[in-house]
Amino acid sequence: MEQNMFEDVYREILPFWGEISQSDRDYICRNSFALTYPKGINIHDGNECSGVIFVRSGCLRLYMMSEDGKSITLYRLYKGDMCMLSASCVLQTITFDVYIDAEENSECYVISGSAFADVSDRNPQIKIFALETAVSRFSDVMWVMQQILFMSMDKRLAIFLLDEAARTNSDTITFTHEQIARYMGSAREVVSRMLKYFANEGIVEVSRGGIKILDKKRLRKLAL
Repeated sequence: MEQNMFEDVYREILPFWGEISQSDRDYICRNSFALTYPKGINIHDGNECSGVIFVRSGCLRLYMMSEDGKSITLYRLYKGDMCMLSASCVLQTITFDVYIDAEENSECYVISGSAFADVSDRNPQIKIFALETAVSRFSDVMWVMQQILFMSMDKRLAIFLLDEAARTNSDTITFTHEQIARYMGSAREVVSRMLKYFANEGIVEVSRGGIKILDKKRLRKLAL
């Protein structure tokens, strides 16, 4: 019954599904798992081969970690998204380490990395799909790098707050200063100082409940 469930899902989301043999489809399904990750848990630690992850619900955060423990968020995965960077045994040309945490309680389908690698070795179209999926995310990564290298902190923070407000459809951002710093690859003190400046200018209101955007027009102007 479970194998049929996976087959129905993969038929919808994997463009190569109808091009591979039934035995390879069965093999992938036998090596697939429906997993639930509680909020805050690390599900991929560096260069291990955790497998190919499909997000059914929730949110996963992908990030890089410096030697001194500072992290920078590369992007997030939501319902319907797929992660290939968690399967280093499939994409051996990807040599940098990424980490993945469950940012919310998340339900996922996971295909064993070794099984996916075995089938991709027999089916070049799967390897092409894996590479295209990974490469499609590099525009997100380059956008993060562009912000870090070339944008001022006030502009980066304005962009972050506006993006979060749009994502959640709320003018109140419930992240702590520490969380925002982690997402932006900055220090908590720097974020707190900039939020204090925004608050003094009447752009936001900072409280224990989070950051409330008061003047979205001025925030957009800072983000330009």
